[in-house]
Amino acid sequence: MPVWGGGNKCGACGRIVYHAEEVQCDGRSFHRCCFLCMVCRKNLDSTTVAIHDEEIYCKSCYGKKYGPKGYGYGQGAGTLNMDHGERLGIKPESVQPHSPTTNPNTSKFAQKYGGAEKCSRCGDSVYAAEKIIGAGKPWHKNCFRCAKCGKSLDSTTLTEKEGEIYCKGCYAKNFGPKGFGYGQGAGALVHAQ
Repeated sequence: MPVWGGGNKCGACGRIVYHAEEVQCDGRSFHRCCFLCMVCRKNLDSTTVAIHDEEIYCKSCYGKKYGPKGYGYGQGAGTLNMDHGERLGIKPESVQPHSPTTNPNTSKFAQKYGGAEKCSRCGDSVYAAEKIIGAGKPWHKNCFRCAKCGKSLDSTTLTEKEGEIYCKGCYAKNFGPKGFGYGQGAGALVHAQ
């Protein structure tokens, strides 16, 4: 409740917020200049804010810190990086050494041209002309689709979990934080305890 001659306390700095400079979010008041992402310090508004407990983030930093693994680290192969999120308090997982796939077919032709690799979706042989590698496994072009919605995938829309591939939307809806992916904006976020 505002006190005489003043206003509410800012959720970021703790000082009094006067009505002319007030931004309200999640029942708390902020100075316009204090309504910033806790990680990247970008200015926020009702369409870019994401809340976690008492902390406010831009959607990008929120996704990196609390979203599905890999979310927010780029929007395509040209922008991917090796950032594991240590500065956000994310502990890196131990990296498993790459092990090449073994080709069970012993024929010289299959060994040389890769004809015996099996599609991860349908199990049929995948030949070089129709082969796509995704999540470290071979797929037919027609089988390289989201396991939930069936949408065709490419390197910029692929997300993998437990050997299956999904589009980013289905992955976020099924495996992301509760409420993520179900709307755009602060009004669509759900706080589950």
